[in-house]
Amino acid sequence: MPLAVRYMVLPIAFSIALSLCSPAAAEVIASKSYSYFDIRGKTADELDRELSRRGPTASGSSARHPGATKIRFGGEATYIQDNGRCRVGNVKVTVHTQIILPRWSSRKGASKELSMIWDALSSDIKRHEERHAEIARDQARAMERAIRALPQQRSCEAMQELVSDESARGIEEHDRQQARFDRVEAVNFQKRMLRLLNNRINGRAGAK
Repeated sequence: MPLAVRYMVLPIAFSIALSLCSPAAAEVIASKSYSYFDIRGKTADELDRELSRRGPTASGSSARHPGATKIRFGGEATYIQDNGRCRVGNVKVTVHTQIILPRWSSRKGASKELSMIWDALSSDIKRHEERHAEIARDQARAMERAIRALPQQRSCEAMQELVSDESARGIEEHDRQQARFDRVEAVNFQKRMLRLLNNRINGRAGAK
C-alpha cells in the first residue's frame, strides 16, 4: 500500500485598513480539524483497493490517496500613514488545516498480521499528514514575520503591493517545502515501514 499524500493550498488574501495612530501588532491564528473516510477489507490487497477507491483527491487531480491535508491561508493587514510615509501596522496571518485520514471499519475478525500492518501504515499516514500541517503553521509564522519587517514606503498603495508580493513569495516557499517533504518521504517509505513493523513485532515479543 504505497503512501502518496498531497495537500491543497488556497491563495492568501489580505484585507486592508488604514490607521493613523494604532500601535503595530502581529498575530498568527492556526486551527486544525480532522475528517475520516471508511474502508473495508480482510486482506492487504482489499485494503489497498479501498484506499485507491475511497481516498481523498488532491487539488487539480483525480488520483486518490491514503490521506491528505487541505490547507487554507488568509490574513489581514493595516497600514499606518505618518509624515508622508506608510508602514505596516497590524498583521494577522491565519492558516487552517484539515487532515483527512482512513478508518478501517471491518477490522473485527481480521488476522493479527494484517492488523499489525494496518496499525503501522495508518500511524505513518497520520504522522505524515501532521507534518504537512506543521509545515503550514511554521510558514504562516515566517510570513507574519516577513510582512511585519517590510520597510516603509512612500504611499500605502505601494505598501499594499509590497505586502501582496511578500505573501505570494511566502505561499511559493510553502509549496516548495511541502513538495520537498513529500519527495523525501517517498524515497524513505519502504525503510520507514520496515522499521515500524519491526518495532511492533519486537514490542509484541517483549510483551509475552
